[in-house]
Amino acid sequence: MAAASSTTEWFAGLTLRNWRPELRADGVLVLYFDRAGASVNTLAQEVLVELDGILERLEFEAPKGLVIASGKGKGFVAGADIKEFAEFDKLGTTADAIARGQNVFQRLAEAKYPTVAAIHGFSMGGGTEMALACRYRVASNDSSTRIGLPEVKLGIVPGWGGTVRLPRLIGAPAAMDLMLTGRTVSASAARAMGLVDRVTDAPNLIDEAAKLALKGYERPLKQRALAWATNTAVARKALRGTLIGQVARKANKDHYPAPYALINTWANSGGSTRNLLKAEQKAVVKLSSTSTARNLIRVFFLQEGLKAQGGGDSGIRHVHVVGAGVMGGDIAAWAAYKGFDVTLNDRDQAALDKAQERATELFAKKVKDESKRPAVAARLQSDLAGDGVRSADLLIEAIVERPDAKRGLYAAVEPQLKSTAILATNTSSIPLAELREGLTRPAQFAGLHYFNPVALMPLVEIVRDEQVSAETQQRLAAFCKAIDKLPVPVKGTPGFLVNRVLFPYMLEAATAFAEGIPGKVIDKAAMNFGMPMGPIELIDTVGLDVASGVGNELAPFLGLPIPASLATPPAMGARGKKDGQGLYEWKDGKAVKPDMPEGYAIPTDLEDRLILPLLNEAVACLHDGVVENADLLDAGVIFGTGFAPFRGGPIQYIRETGADSVLARLKKLEARYGARFAPRAGWDSAALR
Repeated sequence: MAAASSTTEWFAGLTLRNWRPELRADGVLVLYFDRAGASVNTLAQEVLVELDGILERLEFEAPKGLVIASGKGKGFVAGADIKEFAEFDKLGTTADAIARGQNVFQRLAEAKYPTVAAIHGFSMGGGTEMALACRYRVASNDSSTRIGLPEVKLGIVPGWGGTVRLPRLIGAPAAMDLMLTGRTVSASAARAMGLVDRVTDAPNLIDEAAKLALKGYERPLKQRALAWATNTAVARKALRGTLIGQVARKANKDHYPAPYALINTWANSGGSTRNLLKAEQKAVVKLSSTSTARNLIRVFFLQEGLKAQGGGDSGIRHVHVVGAGVMGGDIAAWAAYKGFDVTLNDRDQAALDKAQERATELFAKKVKDESKRPAVAARLQSDLAGDGVRSADLLIEAIVERPDAKRGLYAAVEPQLKSTAILATNTSSIPLAELREGLTRPAQFAGLHYFNPVALMPLVEIVRDEQVSAETQQRLAAFCKAIDKLPVPVKGTPGFLVNRVLFPYMLEAATAFAEGIPGKVIDKAAMNFGMPMGPIELIDTVGLDVASGVGNELAPFLGLPIPASLATPPAMGARGKKDGQGLYEWKDGKAVKPDMPEGYAIPTDLEDRLILPLLNEAVACLHDGVVENADLLDAGVIFGTGFAPFRGGPIQYIRETGADSVLARLKKLEARYGARFAPRAGWDSAALR
């Protein structure tokens, strides 16, 4: 049947809140996705129902071609509506929701007319699956365009046809790599692997998509052959073992079942597309009910909550960093990479030179376009004389962890600062009250505590107390957002949140090490719980000098004894990873961990000895109001320490395990090892239940 002459006639009787159809003069219908009442596009069930109605109508009155594009100024599709998905799990309707998405996208895939996805900005999860259901894909070459299927990061697998269509399009090895890692790719990388068929400038995106719909495109024979060959039954069986081995080196199946389910679903399923989609649906439904998926989805919302704190303009353009050590230099380099003008000051030119060398390495790794690196590097200027103080909007102090040294610096620089400038300290544990003595503008003084390594750790603690103004806190949160860091506001007490929670864990590990328990055994026990790195390796990575400094600050406050290895600052050359020698020997950046003695019996309570002190202090922090609520505490500890994300955070772990059960285990350790395991205040809190 001939197509209708206008979109009004075409879709008469349909209520379209989230889709805006526009008919081009060339007969191509452009369907703009613009979810009502939302700043970004997400595929809620209401959206899918509307799309299904549109596609059903087009089966009777087909256009010359259909282009699906975003009607938002930012992004293509962020994926499924995660809040809605979490509700499906509670209601037991996940299977229905998955089936609806699969059916709509299958209808799109079976369309008799050519269909094209026009991708500009982020295309995640369900958005990418919708694009895969189209016959062709065009992407803008804008730097914001990133395409991926990150569902494994939420503890599930793609559920709207991604596991079926992506391997058939680009071949199983590349497809499994994308889905198993959850990584995103640029438009050019997507074009190279055959995920998109055309790359163009953003202003030409719709025209290029319409042209592709009208003229078509035959994919290279090599791509088609690879896609076929790597999805045969023989290939699936052969690749399964290799893929399982690769995943096993990075993820424990008991902790993260989704990657294994993805591999097995793909490898063990065959037959028609409908059969494959059914197997995919079954995998998603099973995974979505696991504690891992529920906790990872919770962590997603915790992350979004931290991001939301950084709204508005910080008013910060020029950052001045004092202290060109590893932390200070890396803080400066990261700010320059993120677009700020930065001056880096130190009394030692050699330290400045080393910081510039590290910055050059960072820029080479992060800025893929070599032609843009000189401009990024130019934003970071060494400043031996300290002239940048006078023009700084934000001064970050990152010098030695001694209150007297910090106060001396403040006395020298505060009179030179602009009246609107913020003075921030990167101290890891010293309370603000010890540092602000003598300041004339205490309301504009706060903590801005980064974590090492700066380029990898996403969290920054904004340390405040009653004297820090709300404006200062908000400006610092906005600055954190501008440099792609997650801000968590914490009370300015010793150790703040992350170090206060982490210190008892590291201290107990050092105590166990001093007792003769091998470092490898200690590290393995922590990693079996789900920590990303063992505590002995962590102490060496942080540096025994830093750990000793934090220990001397926190141990009296927490009432904990310190083992000899942390009681006094280590000698130069024995500070850990940076010196090549600490609790471990380090070679080529990796710890050399001696094997366990033959027949060594691992203490059965070792995991509890390590983890329960961390949980105990987390409860105390919540009780003391170091953070406002349990969500902020869990977010801070996860993103600041790497605490096993699949467990949802310390407080969530206590809730799931049972507060009374964890408390009983803690008291058992107290009876055996002494007062350092005594339950801290707060275990009777309703927040734990």
